[in-house]
Amino acid sequence: MSIYPFTIAIQETDLDDLRERIAHTRWPTQLPGLGWSRGVPLDYLKDLASYWQTSYDWRKHEDRLNEIPQFVTQIDGQTIHFLHVRSPEPDALPLILTHGWPSSPVEFLKLIGPLTDPRTHGGNPSDAFHVVIPSLPGYGFSTPMHEVGWGNLFRVAQAWGELMSFLGYERYAAHGTDAGSGVALILGMIDAERVVGVHITGTGAAYPFGPPLYLTGLSEADRKRGERFNRMQVDGIGYLWMQSTRPQTLAYLLNDTPVGQLAWIVERFQAGIGPGASLPEEAIDLDQLLTNVSIFWFTGAGASSANAMYEGMQAYRAIESTSKAASDSKSEGITAAPTGVAVFASDTTIRSIFDPGNRIAHWSQFDRGGHFPAMEVPDLLVGDIQAFFRKHH
Repeated sequence: MSIYPFTIAIQETDLDDLRERIAHTRWPTQLPGLGWSRGVPLDYLKDLASYWQTSYDWRKHEDRLNEIPQFVTQIDGQTIHFLHVRSPEPDALPLILTHGWPSSPVEFLKLIGPLTDPRTHGGNPSDAFHVVIPSLPGYGFSTPMHEVGWGNLFRVAQAWGELMSFLGYERYAAHGTDAGSGVALILGMIDAERVVGVHITGTGAAYPFGPPLYLTGLSEADRKRGERFNRMQVDGIGYLWMQSTRPQTLAYLLNDTPVGQLAWIVERFQAGIGPGASLPEEAIDLDQLLTNVSIFWFTGAGASSANAMYEGMQAYRAIESTSKAASDSKSEGITAAPTGVAVFASDTTIRSIFDPGNRIAHWSQFDRGGHFPAMEVPDLLVGDIQAFFRKHH
């Protein structure tokens, strides 16, 4: 492996092309009074696209991203892009953070300062981490995917283990959210001798394509989470069906129209925000969200991440069985790293289903936040990561 410094440098012609494409969008009609019930409302998306075209300053955010040390390497023939920020604290614990879909390392930007330098953020210097934040294969600047197979999260976890070894981190922690939680859990099993602990967020109550949850016997809070999960199965996984079955057909839309790519991502952020907010920008910094969307657009990651999701969903059942094997580690002889789970207000994760053996020692539930806590409630997420790994340093 060789590691090279990386600088984001989007060509001006690509910026001009983005603005031109937005200006020439062929807008559909919309029936009145639907709100978000059938997807992103027309007037809302027109306003957001106009802001992206005329007011959002990509160069400002590109410069800010380039202030963070970034690198690329090749692992098993695949380009892997990652952020790597070392803490000023010499005894800091290395921590690899893995995003999910539809996201990128941009999701974790608000965590970098408090995690790497808690001393200057009102925290305890003993809670410091060296952070490594890769872009999943097929996402952002880890594109293009050079062959099939990189959507399999087992392969991604193996690559992350190689990356941490090459960086000189023989003992490290892992955090993941959404699909990244699967990567983190797998790391805690295949590299258990080196992974001191695994912390995850953005998990679901059950397999998204499985049967609805049986709610009898659940507490009131868990029943509400279960009801949200069952509604999501019926009315909220169209994006998942499409990407899990016909990603190439979808790829033409996502790669050709920036407004299509914008709507595809924004709809998922709106669906995932915590209680008290009805629009993404009421919970998440709008420019941070548009920086994430812009990276998808400039790298063509809408198409490749859809293909990665296709492959990932084929392996999802294998991940679930491996996770069950980890929970039965005493009888199966499998060693897994200690696990911590943070459940935010709009999540559907139910402990009695996710952890029926009650073996997860660190389980936190919050009354704020949603599916993207690093963007929405970074203070809560940082605090929970620190609290968990304080016990597993």
